[in-house]
Amino acid sequence: MEKVRVLIVDDSAVMRKIIASALQKEPSIEIAGFAANGLQAIEAIQTCNPDVMTLDIEMPEMDGLTALREIRKDNKYLPIIMFSSLTHKGAQAAVMALTAGASDYVGKPANTAGGIDDAFKVLETELIPKIIGLAKRVKSRRAREGQSAENQKSVMPEALKKPVAIKPIIPIKPDSFVARALGKATSGILAKPAEAVCIGVSTGGPEALMQLFGAFNAPLSVPVFIVQHMPADFTALLAARLSATGVMTVKEAEEGEIAEIGMVYIAPGGFHMTLSRPGTKTIIHLNTEPPENSCRPAADVLFRTAAQVYGHSLLAVILTGMGYDGLKGSQVIKEKGGQVIAQDEATSVIWGMPGAVAQAGLADGVLPIDQIADEIVFRTRKKPISR
Repeated sequence: MEKVRVLIVDDSAVMRKIIASALQKEPSIEIAGFAANGLQAIEAIQTCNPDVMTLDIEMPEMDGLTALREIRKDNKYLPIIMFSSLTHKGAQAAVMALTAGASDYVGKPANTAGGIDDAFKVLETELIPKIIGLAKRVKSRRAREGQSAENQKSVMPEALKKPVAIKPIIPIKPDSFVARALGKATSGILAKPAEAVCIGVSTGGPEALMQLFGAFNAPLSVPVFIVQHMPADFTALLAARLSATGVMTVKEAEEGEIAEIGMVYIAPGGFHMTLSRPGTKTIIHLNTEPPENSCRPAADVLFRTAAQVYGHSLLAVILTGMGYDGLKGSQVIKEKGGQVIAQDEATSVIWGMPGAVAQAGLADGVLPIDQIADEIVFRTRKKPISR
């Protein structure tokens, strides 16, 4: 079995040793090398050829955020997992890294003697599964690209003899049954446009959300609710970044507030977000009930309650993420007559959450991230718009 090669980047020798010790317990992982700062990390990528890199944020000479930006100029797909303390300052740096192209984040465990057991627990339960999942995704992409190259080579002699018309790959659109159920209008809108949008996202989500919300030219005519798997304190910082990036106001949701058209509400880390409609207004609620799919907040929780409130007038969007959170909720949405679109595999950091929905046949559309904003506008628009 081919092992996952990991490059460990941290200015603390103690932390490098702790991370290495934890990773070496996993048979499918091997240590590709070490680096003590960003400059060394950039050089080590060339010499070690890692499958995954763990990157500390606060380091001398070149910090992790600067190194990340430099690496992403030439290496778009190398999985990079950021490491930082769960302080407010660390959270700010981590959110900046995640929106700048980091694949995922793990809160740095304590490196004191009393915290060794906790450190190993965090590394074994959080870091190792992310390393394996991200490496699998990259190797799958390389295999597809290699297979494509081989296929092109095999048909080349024939292609030279006779031109071959190759049909472009077209994103999945609603099938005929769904189109009839939605009553698609010829005027450039749906006969039953969605009245709310719910988004579920995890690994790779902050960068995907930045791209999505940066693409809207005007606020949507509906409220938007987001579940992004992140720790407490991170979601408020992410909301601020998204607000500064696009034309819509994004805020961390609060208990009991009324959802307003054109606003975006993100579930606070550590809290499930649910919706209710006792009268004519949609009310947001937060709770600390047990995690679902090992997540709190969980997309399934939001999707279920949103389906009860909006019924056939709900649009769910499943973006990049590990696992299958959002699958059961999407089933409920479809049962109520709502719509579901998913991010495609090619543009997802991890095609777990959107892949589960697409493979279950629940997606009305499977699209690259740069087409999803237009699709949301189309499915929520109450005035004609050309397609």
